[in-house]
Amino acid sequence: MDGEDAVRTDFAEQHQFVTLNGSGTPVFSRWSYVARDPYAVTLAFRTARGNWIEWCFARDLLVGGLSEPTGLGDVRVRPDLAFEHEVLVIELESPDGYAVVETRRADVERFVVASHEVVPVGGESGFVDVDAFIAQITGV
Repeated sequence: MDGEDAVRTDFAEQHQFVTLNGSGTPVFSRWSYVARDPYAVTLAFRTARGNWIEWCFARDLLVGGLSEPTGLGDVRVRPDLAFEHEVLVIELESPDGYAVVETRRADVERFVVASHEVVPVGGESGFVDVDAFIAQITGV
């Protein structure tokens, strides 16, 4: 990841909790965004020293989830109204399991603002190399 097109924010352990099988567990997490993939953000969780599990999903999903419930698929984002919008809830679902992530909304807002400084909203298409993508998927 080079500095000109990347945003990475590492949250400390006390900032993020994941609920697995009904019990809350603090985890280290890392948010990242790169201009060469302007429509997506990545949320990674450290499972062991040096091992990370990554979830990649639409930046628009994260932005929308700051103010209202967003998402119908494997990733759903919403403010937790019980905490007066101080907490953001991210639900992650896959064939391997289900997790609920609770994080400070202000941390995610700072990350989103930083990603908009790298690629402004509406400017994403200027960072996509369509020819390279077509060559990649067609093997040309």
